[in-house]
Amino acid sequence: MLSLSRSQLDLLSTLSASYTDGLATSDASRRRSDSGGVLNVVLPPINCPKWVCCLLPCIKSIPSMKLFRQIEPEDAEVMRDGRWVRYDAASLVRGDIVRLSDGDAVPADCVVLSLGMDHAATGGDGGEEEEDLEVDHQSITGCPKPSTSSPETSEDGAKSSAQSTRLYYGGRVLRGSCIAVVTAIGPSTALAKLIRDGRWPPKGDLSGEIEAERTEGEDDDEANISLIDRAA
Repeated sequence: MLSLSRSQLDLLSTLSASYTDGLATSDASRRRSDSGGVLNVVLPPINCPKWVCCLLPCIKSIPSMKLFRQIEPEDAEVMRDGRWVRYDAASLVRGDIVRLSDGDAVPADCVVLSLGMDHAATGGDGGEEEEDLEVDHQSITGCPKPSTSSPETSEDGAKSSAQSTRLYYGGRVLRGSCIAVVTAIGPSTALAKLIRDGRWPPKGDLSGEIEAERTEGEDDDEANISLIDRAA
């Protein structure tokens, strides 16, 4: 079993998140209330009242709207009160621990903590090696190559933690599985920002721009974590 890195543990600490137990239901409710009731919902590129969509159903056939419906996550497997449960993706809050596997839509902006469906050690060794993770973000960032996360290898050749790859709301897991921590929801996700700026759907590879903008304005908890947005 791979162990978490120091930077991953620091990120969890800053987010006041428990890797093994997740958030308590009461804590998740408090965080949602403290954020002004913001839900993990991204507004579509054409945001209009439902009655308008009923009168003008052709709006739903616009390419950007069709793509948005395809990538919009519906639910997520999240650790609450020490057990895995499946909730609506909209209910996620920052600091939630989620689990993803083949075919899943990424339910929020996250950072990978460990590979596989089981928790890694928070220190020490043991356990089985998990397969690499591949996530398709082309519909979000325009990058044609999947984002990957593999076990990191230390100077002595030993494999330790999984690479702390960034996953974006709306991405799709192509291969492998992982446990990740939610770092941004709804209007704070990369997808929401691209839509507000009129840069989505992407007309080219925006992954470098997204990372540069995140780094330039960074005042969150991940400043010291090494994140890999592109495939090697």
